Amino acid sequence: MALLAAALGMATPSITALPAMAQTVLKVRVFGDLKTIDPIVNSDYQVRNHGYMVYDTLFAQDATGQIQPQMAEGHTTSPDGLTWTFVLREGLKFHDGAAVTSADVVASLKRWGERDGLGQQLMARTASLTATDPKTITLTLKDRWGLVLDALGKPSSIVPFVMPERIARTPSNQAITDPTGSGPFMMVRAEWSPGARVVYARSPSYVPRPEPASGLAGGKRAHVDRVEWLIIPDAQTALNALQAGEIDIFEELPPDMVQLIRDNPRVVIGKMSSLQGVWRFNHLQPPFDNVKMRQAILRLVNQQQTLSAYVEDKSLFTVCPSFYMCDSPYFTNAGWPAPDVAAARQLVRESGYDGARIVVLDATETSGSPATQVIAQAMREIGLNVDYQAMDWGTLSARRANKNPVAQGGWSAFVSGPAAPDMTEPVGHMALRSNCEGAWFGWPCDPAIETLRAEFTLAPDLASRRAIAQAIQQRALETVPYVPTGQFFLLRGYQKTVTGLLSVGIPIYWNIGKTR
Repeated sequence: MALLAAALGMATPSITALPAMAQTVLKVRVFGDLKTIDPIVNSDYQVRNHGYMVYDTLFAQDATGQIQPQMAEGHTTSPDGLTWTFVLREGLKFHDGAAVTSADVVASLKRWGERDGLGQQLMARTASLTATDPKTITLTLKDRWGLVLDALGKPSSIVPFVMPERIARTPSNQAITDPTGSGPFMMVRAEWSPGARVVYARSPSYVPRPEPASGLAGGKRAHVDRVEWLIIPDAQTALNALQAGEIDIFEELPPDMVQLIRDNPRVVIGKMSSLQGVWRFNHLQPPFDNVKMRQAILRLVNQQQTLSAYVEDKSLFTVCPSFYMCDSPYFTNAGWPAPDVAAARQLVRESGYDGARIVVLDATETSGSPATQVIAQAMREIGLNVDYQAMDWGTLSARRANKNPVAQGGWSAFVSGPAAPDMTEPVGHMALRSNCEGAWFGWPCDPAIETLRAEFTLAPDLASRRAIAQAIQQRALETVPYVPTGQFFLLRGYQKTVTGLLSVGIPIYWNIGKTR
């Protein structure tokens, strides 16, 4: 246990002496630190993953992409499509022992609907959302809308998790401090040590659905007593711990480390999920408040270079000239410009760039770090004054909320890797959203994109939606809310003793067991 103890900054006895070690414990090296426990206020993936540990959802997406009942027993819809009725299934309890009621669901959905892009669209079309009786929720729409279940069962940031009403009444711009949920695990708040460890215990009151687990739907069965998320920023330290058997799972295993463990008979290497790399601008501050500067970076980024810097195995990445995932039904490469350094330089000149400092944030332990470094160097080569700042993901995720100028702790750009579900279609697309203060970090503001996104939700068929998705791309190529750096798979290494890992685009820890 010495490697793991050193990585967590603890003495070995403080690990070995834990009473919980007599239980079945799953130890996971997660990709970043957990800085907050509110998955509604913050869209960071680590707090989203925390949300899936402790909360449940009314509906969920299965392995085929279909929306299935989760907390709901089912639903009915009126003939005119305006009234939706949902009934909660039996046995739902929060971790404090209180029964889950329709009032909890209503309060949770209203809070979520103030923050999430798809939730905002749903609430704008809602005439009323009420708790009809303790187990029944009634949603009445102003007009027909075909994405109700897609919204309530959306799989990624920001997820409509259900909290107790007393917690869900917290203003949506204020972080909650109580992690009580009704999910398969409970957060052990007393053992949460930011920068070191997050601990979850199996919830004795959780009643899973009877169906087998499928994607994020079905029976969420906790087969281990305890899950420990270990914050180990140094990948080599984490790899050593995996090889020594001190951790069970190494999430986001760097591809260049695969050869180091390929011959280890105790370790398995597998794909996790498909992501789109995102070079995100701060639209509020110079120099990227200038559209010419954003257009310059669009032409500067070479996806072949950014992806190859992360992984050489071509089966693990895709050059994808689109704002949508390449396997999305809305994929289009219409209007996409080829990389052109000369054009990038010309756009910088047209912007009137005066040499202002450009603060580029890089979370060095993440999959986005190679792309960050490649693009930062390319920017220097065309004469931009890049201030590259290395940090861990937890620090970056807190820093990116700062809207101040760079001289006051602000930032200019960073790279993130949203999962495929967040980048597939225009309405839930977290990086295309351009609703100003309500947008994702970077805060792009463009009424034309927002109008098109609203039209997408009303389109009667797939062909119409595809046409609107293409129109959104054409407009985004003008405004450049962000620049895609390519599509790639994350890897994970895990002990052969780990069983039941689900193939989901989000790291989840139910259905997992351990053999001796």
